[in-house]
Amino acid sequence: MKKSKMMNRGIAYILLILFAFIFLLPFIYALYTSFLDLKDLDHIVHVSQLTLDNYKRFWNNDAYNIPRWYFNSITMTTIIIGGNIIINTMAAYALAKLEFPGKKIISFIIVGTMMIPYHMILIPVYVKMAKLGWLNTFASLTIPYLYQCLYIFMLRQFFISIPDSLMEAARIDGLTKIGAFTKILLPLSKPSIVTMIILAFTGTWNSYLIPSTMVNRKEMFVLVVGLNSVKDQFFERTNLVMAGVVITTLPVILIFLIFQKQYVEGVATSGIKG
Repeated sequence: MKKSKMMNRGIAYILLILFAFIFLLPFIYALYTSFLDLKDLDHIVHVSQLTLDNYKRFWNNDAYNIPRWYFNSITMTTIIIGGNIIINTMAAYALAKLEFPGKKIISFIIVGTMMIPYHMILIPVYVKMAKLGWLNTFASLTIPYLYQCLYIFMLRQFFISIPDSLMEAARIDGLTKIGAFTKILLPLSKPSIVTMIILAFTGTWNSYLIPSTMVNRKEMFVLVVGLNSVKDQFFERTNLVMAGVVITTLPVILIFLIFQKQYVEGVATSGIKG
């Protein structure tokens, strides 16, 4: 019986490693190709023939302005994640633990909003940004996206799973509703909040449709939009394009590696109760 369990576990690990390799293969290919010279494409070369020239060409070329695009992406992503942490957690707390008129209606509206593709409201948002004079500014890239109904719903489901008796005990000990929220609820919700941060970071960092719609000035491009223009210009130079892919992908991978433990815990615990 013990031997059978060990064999099953060994097979499971082998399958997991195999699937991990399959999913990593595109990134490994992109990473390897980004270090190749144009003449060495689609060939296996010695380590000594690998070069950083593609990255140097990207970073030091004023026409691409990678540092500026990186700054724009970091600024946009930081503002949006900060807004989501504040607004989503407070909204989820109110819907999960507080009683007020219209609470159920608001919950239904949030769930209903999740079913509407963002493409359907992009044009009205663009028109509103144009009327406010916010096009080609960070305001149009961030303010409409400081909250996400999906994350409000996800956090609400986790907050519901926290016993009300714990919140009541905190109130008896003299904590206000805000105090119970900041000192009891938020520390217990760390895995779910980290999950939201990772999902929001990935979605914002990789966003192309919204930044390309709201911005048309080159100096306001975010990294994905800017590198897409480089790809269109150098589509025949795969090594240069792959260097751009690696530059864009690395921050997402690093964020996941740093917070992977909390992410797995958050996925396992969010949405347990309805």
